[in-house]
Amino acid sequence: MNKIAITGTLLAIGLSGAVYAHSGATGIVKERMDGMAAMGKAVKAVTPIMRGQVAYDAEQVTSFAEAVREHSGEAMTALFPEGSGGMPSKAKPSIWSEWEEFEALANQLETLSEGLALAADNGLMANASSSNAGSMMGTGSMMGGQSMMGGSLMTDMGLEELSEMPADGVFTMISQTCSACHTKFRAESN
Repeated sequence: MNKIAITGTLLAIGLSGAVYAHSGATGIVKERMDGMAAMGKAVKAVTPIMRGQVAYDAEQVTSFAEAVREHSGEAMTALFPEGSGGMPSKAKPSIWSEWEEFEALANQLETLSEGLALAADNGLMANASSSNAGSMMGTGSMMGGQSMMGGSLMTDMGLEELSEMPADGVFTMISQTCSACHTKFRAESN
């Protein structure tokens, strides 16, 4: 199983689990759970495209990127005011004690989603010719020379670099960012 299939599957499972966690949620907690569920639904729709299981559809990839952008960055952090943890929320207290890292991940997710929208017409990495695949990857790695550090993914790639990548490369970065955030800031479901 390739890296895209694994990260897409994990992301879909993690986000789709949010649908079942909504019982008893109200107010801002329900709003953020609904936002996570919307992203989960978008992941499920685009994962077969990223796996190459169905024909590539740039419009659907752009739609996915928009769904992620709509629920990331400041739109996401605004749904986590101090004191909004506790049941039925799955948010760990570390969101508020390590706010800067949480905020950075939310903002990174927004940037990556904007980058994916720009890269949607590039297609999949498997379709990129070997002669331009390296340049489409920006600095030669999907992470812009950065790595997972302390459970979070930080990249210094800008929109121009992301726009030159294959769409599945940017999708993988989105998946890794979601996974890093869930690992550090989301409590496990029972």
